[in-house]
Amino acid sequence: MSDTITPALVSLDADLGADKAAVIRALAARVVAEGRATDADALFADAWAREEKDETGLPGGIAIPHAKSAAVTEPSLAFARLTPGVDFGAPDGPADLVFLIAAPDNAAEAHLAVLSKLARSLMQDEFTAGLRAAKTNDEVVAIVRGAIGEGDAAAPAAVPAAAASAPSSADSSHTIDGRPAKIVAVTSCATGIAHTFMAADALTAAGKKAGVDLVVEPQGSSGYQALPREIIDGADAVIFANDVDVREAQRFAGKPVVRSGVKRGIEQPDALIAEAIAAAKDPNGARVPGTAAAAGAGGGSTQTLSWGANIQRILLTGVSYMIPFVAGGGLLIALGFLLGGYEVTNDASKVIIENSLWDLPAGGLGQYLGSVAFMIGATSMGFLVSALAGYIAFAIADRPGIAPGFVAGAVAVLMNAGFIGGIIGGLLAGVVAWWLGRLPAPRWLRGLMPVVIIPLVGSIVASGLMILFLGRPIATLMVWLTDWLTSLTESGGAAIGLGVILGLMMCFDLGGPVNKVAYSFAVAGLAAGSADNPAPLLIMGAVMCAGMVPPLALALASTVLARPLFTPVERENGKAAWLLGASFISEGAIPFAAADPLRVIPASMVGGAVTGALCMVFSVQSYAPHGGIFVLFAINPIWGFILALLAGTVVSALLIIALKKYVAPKELREAEESSAVAVAV
Repeated sequence: MSDTITPALVSLDADLGADKAAVIRALAARVVAEGRATDADALFADAWAREEKDETGLPGGIAIPHAKSAAVTEPSLAFARLTPGVDFGAPDGPADLVFLIAAPDNAAEAHLAVLSKLARSLMQDEFTAGLRAAKTNDEVVAIVRGAIGEGDAAAPAAVPAAAASAPSSADSSHTIDGRPAKIVAVTSCATGIAHTFMAADALTAAGKKAGVDLVVEPQGSSGYQALPREIIDGADAVIFANDVDVREAQRFAGKPVVRSGVKRGIEQPDALIAEAIAAAKDPNGARVPGTAAAAGAGGGSTQTLSWGANIQRILLTGVSYMIPFVAGGGLLIALGFLLGGYEVTNDASKVIIENSLWDLPAGGLGQYLGSVAFMIGATSMGFLVSALAGYIAFAIADRPGIAPGFVAGAVAVLMNAGFIGGIIGGLLAGVVAWWLGRLPAPRWLRGLMPVVIIPLVGSIVASGLMILFLGRPIATLMVWLTDWLTSLTESGGAAIGLGVILGLMMCFDLGGPVNKVAYSFAVAGLAAGSADNPAPLLIMGAVMCAGMVPPLALALASTVLARPLFTPVERENGKAAWLLGASFISEGAIPFAAADPLRVIPASMVGGAVTGALCMVFSVQSYAPHGGIFVLFAINPIWGFILALLAGTVVSALLIIALKKYVAPKELREAEESSAVAVAV
């Protein structure tokens, strides 16, 4: 690996222009002049685009404009000590020490690690003091090479970002339950080279100073080492200091969270730590979205899960990413029915192509707007299987798995293999992408692996298997299953039995895998529902209505019928459960089920079974896949839906009250006493 910085790339006490654009342009020209990049304008444009997203000035008179650019042929550092300083947006004034960090688009991991070492060294006072005191270009080069491990000089000591700092004397504001607070943090920036590691080191140093047990996971361009599962589980709160999405964020599901840009992690680490501790002490504070079932997800933690638990994690990840397509698309379809009537499906595509706001169809404005809403929704729903497959593959192989997964899902739709084909295609794509990502590729090929090789080979293998061997058998299975369910809905007794089964599934694990299987099946068939084929609409109606029962039943029991049987915290949760249940968010019952599963879950299942059965008795049809009472206009008959929902809710609520009164009341009283003590403390 060649030297990253040379004396010719150094400018001491120079005036490179009156503003930061002039400085960046001058440094880019210096890199090109040394034959380390091919186009100064292109390098400047890439660095300037990064600068416009977020200014790169840092406290202490430092600026680190940086970019990955196709114009760069060799990873390079161009340094200028400016006289006078130039404003790069730092809160404390102009910068006099400026590094232009230039990396090739496909920089190898070793090069990226070198550039990140420089960023971390900039957090050390002795390093910046040495740069300001240097007399010659050679002295600067020696200092920098020592810091990044290319020279003979020892690098300045840096605090390891991913290791827990030894707590010093923590004051009371930094303790939880009489012990030092435990915090985990994730840092990442757009390029993953500089700010990522500087924020990690700043947070680690601030945590050590405050006496807080702080562990940081920098997610840089050269990869990241996932925090151990036990560290995450033991954390009181999490800090996300990020300019891009946190990778494998579901690992932190349920943790109190503070979010900020990565620069705030550099400039205000003490404030972030204080906010994280406050969030940990606030029972109503923000939490990382997700359920406990998803919290075990993560690239570095999957080996600690059992085979079955890992499969569950993977499938739940796919479903959770699929739901926004379903919710948005389904509600738009329902809106289309509201505006254009249920006949809007007959010629919606023709209407949006041949008509406009100034050339309305025969049905007028309502038909036109209804057709627009319906077609947008139908298009969104068309991504359902592809999104499911793509994010199942993502759960296995991270980002390189997304493209093969989406392609495999699209092929599953092409082969009429439905959501079962999407699941199998996603699993195949994810496994192939995961395996390819672990091959010992040569360094020159490593940069192409995640963007070219893995998507290409993964798509060929997974989709090829679907087309050649698996697609038709799965399609045959889907036809048989659909015909069987249709026959059940056409038979009174069998339809009621189907409603009972769907109700039990929706209430068994409250948003978990069994719940999601029933919901996914209902949504996958919804597009085929019509007046001539009402079975999918009946299934969707039973699934949505039954899924609303658990949170509504617990809200009714805890806030109206039997308040003394519930702890103060549960009564507060019950208030929120009214809205969650009305919106068809079964997870609103999870706090109750987690505290008392042996009484809450059976009672919820009984109410769900009652609701599912009554929905079939009343032939309740839902044209919308989500929304609860907010999409009543897409439900027919509305009275049947409401009556079934009320019946199941009352049955579950009364059964929960009876179980709490007469089943293990001693244990209940002990739990209440413990909760009261905790609240008092």
